[in-house]
Amino acid sequence: MGLTNKKEKQLKTMPVIQNRIKTSRNGRFVIQQTVITNVKPIEYYKAILANTVKVSEEPLGEDELMIEDGEEMLKRVKATA
Repeated sequence: MGLTNKKEKQLKTMPVIQNRIKTSRNGRFVIQQTVITNVKPIEYYKAILANTVKVSEEPLGEDELMIEDGEEMLKRVKATA
């Protein structure tokens, strides 16, 4: 049983994922590398860039920042667990 035309078209548009596993030259490490290749037409990216929203960089005030001491945060997380 073969694939339907719809499924073949869907598989062609999916990214290609390549996984490589090798050892380091000295043999002490295993190197795992994943490469994801995604092909899209230029028009796709032109449309995205044409519809981008300009982001203005405004400085945050101290009341807008979430600053918390690490030890205090850890105590709070342990208390809720």
